[in-house]
Amino acid sequence: MLRRNIRLRREYLYRKSLEGKERLLYEKKRKIREALQEGKPIPTELRNEEAALRRAIDLEDENTAVPRTHIDDEYAYAAEKDPKILLTTSRDPSAPLQQFVKELSFVFPNAQRMNRGGQVISEIIESCRAHDYTDVVLVHEHRGVPDGLIVCHLPFGPTAYFGLLNVVTRHEIKDKKAIGTMPEAYPHLILNNFSTKLGDRTANIMKHLFPVPKLDTKRIVMFANQSDYISFRMGALNL
Repeated sequence: MLRRNIRLRREYLYRKSLEGKERLLYEKKRKIREALQEGKPIPTELRNEEAALRRAIDLEDENTAVPRTHIDDEYAYAAEKDPKILLTTSRDPSAPLQQFVKELSFVFPNAQRMNRGGQVISEIIESCRAHDYTDVVLVHEHRGVPDGLIVCHLPFGPTAYFGLLNVVTRHEIKDKKAIGTMPEAYPHLILNNFSTKLGDRTANIMKHLFPVPKLDTKRIVMFANQSDYISFRMGALNL
């Protein structure tokens, strides 16, 4: 297992190191295409490479024309299997934090809670890799109030930190009849206002924590971004 992880890490870093070279080659081919389409002369700095670049362009298709990055590889196989999430906390969690993690285990399908104990993060990550977990979610607190959420996608990232504000759990809502029971079906996702490059990256991290739902599922989960604050809601459709 250790040798396999070392090999995979080296392959990942090697692919990442190639991105600069591939991007430079892509820009050269783009300039050649534009010159040919617009009937303009080939740029002077590319005339010595024109023949090789045109051969490369002729061999491309829609899947190879745009270079892939390590970001593309992160969730390349996400559709092949449902996410498997490990939920854990900082050391010596308070009762409110444990209750919050319990709530999260209902939010994320296929999530399993683990008591942190004396384990260090590196041990948790290696154990999760060995047991085919796709993500680790680590929850922090400050004086009994959940204040941070770390989401780490395996095997090599990305890792994102989300600060938590105004957390209200289901057990804190007094009107139990109004909230009803927690459905366990895979939810439909609503991702609102994640239109920037960073927003798209953030939405990608969050949406891959949820498996693909059935079409007739009534459960919904919403993430709405406003001024870099993400509001979270969940519920059921009344059709």
